[in-house]
Amino acid sequence: MPAYITSQIRNVAVVGHGGSGKTTLFEALLFAGGAINQQGSVERGSTVSDHDAMEKERQHSLNSSIASIDHKGIHVNLIDTPGYPDFRGPTLSALTAVETCAVLVSASNGIEHSTLRLMEYAKARRLCRLLIINKIDHPEADLEMLVEQLREVFGNECLPINLPAKGRTRVVDCFFSPSGESDFSTVAQAHQRIIDQVVEINEEVMGHYLEAGEEGLSGQELHDAFEQCLREGHLVPICFVSARTGAGISELLELFEKLMPNPSEANPPLFTKGRQPNAEPFRTEPDSKRHVVADVFKIVNDPFVGKLSVFRVYQGTLRRDTQIFIDDGKKAFKVGHLFKLKGKDHTEIEDAIPGDIAAVSKI
Repeated sequence: MPAYITSQIRNVAVVGHGGSGKTTLFEALLFAGGAINQQGSVERGSTVSDHDAMEKERQHSLNSSIASIDHKGIHVNLIDTPGYPDFRGPTLSALTAVETCAVLVSASNGIEHSTLRLMEYAKARRLCRLLIINKIDHPEADLEMLVEQLREVFGNECLPINLPAKGRTRVVDCFFSPSGESDFSTVAQAHQRIIDQVVEINEEVMGHYLEAGEEGLSGQELHDAFEQCLREGHLVPICFVSARTGAGISELLELFEKLMPNPSEANPPLFTKGRQPNAEPFRTEPDSKRHVVADVFKIVNDPFVGKLSVFRVYQGTLRRDTQIFIDDGKKAFKVGHLFKLKGKDHTEIEDAIPGDIAAVSKI
C-alpha cells in the first residue's frame, strides 16, 4: 500500500490564463516539496511539465501534466494545465479529477478572459476554488486594487487568507494568526473578515463564536466550517505568491496541508449510472474496501510502454494483477502495470487508493 491514506491526499489543478505563470508555479511547488532537486525554467525548456518539443519551442503548455509531492504528511497530486483557449480541452478534463481548482491570476495583467471562464467552470462542477495572485514582485502591480477587483467580479466571498509583507518578499498568514505586519491592509482586519465569513456558515459554530468569541471555537470546528464554506462556495480564499522568487510557496503548501479538502471532504463527483434517458445519479464513497470506481481523464501515448490511461480513483483500491471492467463491458481487463506520473516520467506502483491519481497501460 502507499505510505499515505485518503485523508492525506490533496488533488489540485493549477489553471489560469496563458502567461499567468502556472508552469513556473508548478515547478516551484515541486521543488519546495522535495519532488525535484532543481527548479526548471520555461525559458530554458527544463520544466517537468512542458516536456514536449513543441511546448519547449512555444514556451507554453499544450497539454496537462501531472506530478505529485509528499510533504509534511500529505500527498499532493498537482495538475499543470494549458492556459490558452485553443488548448482548453485538457484543462476541463483535469477539473474532473480534483477537489481544488487553483486559479492563477497574474498581478501584472489582472483578471483576464480565461480567469472568468475557469472560475465559472469550477463553480459549476462544485469544486473548491482558490485564487492565487502570482508575480507579486512585479514593480507595477497594484495588489490592493487587484484584490478589490477580484471581489467586485467574483463576489465578496473572495477574501485574502494571507497578505504580502516586507516589500513583497514574503507573505504573512491571516487565518491562523490575528496579528502581524503586511504591505497593505492589516493582518488583524483580514483575519477578522475571514473568520466572520467562516463562522456564519454554521449556526452552531456561530453560536459558540457569539458566546465566547474566537477562543470559544475548537480547531476542529473552525476547520469543518472552513471546509463547508469551500464546498458551498461561501468562501474563495485569495493568497499571494511569486513563483519566480519563491515568496509564498511554502505558505501555499501549508495551505494545502491544513485547509484544502481531502477526497472525503469535498463535494461528491457528478456521476450517473446507465445511459440516457434512463441514467440515474450514482454516488461513490472513498472507501478502499468497496468495489473499484475510477475515471480516465487523460490519455498519454508513451514511446516505451504504449498508451497510458491516466485515471482518478473514487472508490476501492486498484491493484496490479487484478481484473476490472471498462464501462459496461462484459469482459474483464487484467491490470498488468500501474504507474505514478511525474511529467513524462513514470514509476511503477503496486496499488492506487481512493482519491489517488495514477495510470494504467494498454487499456
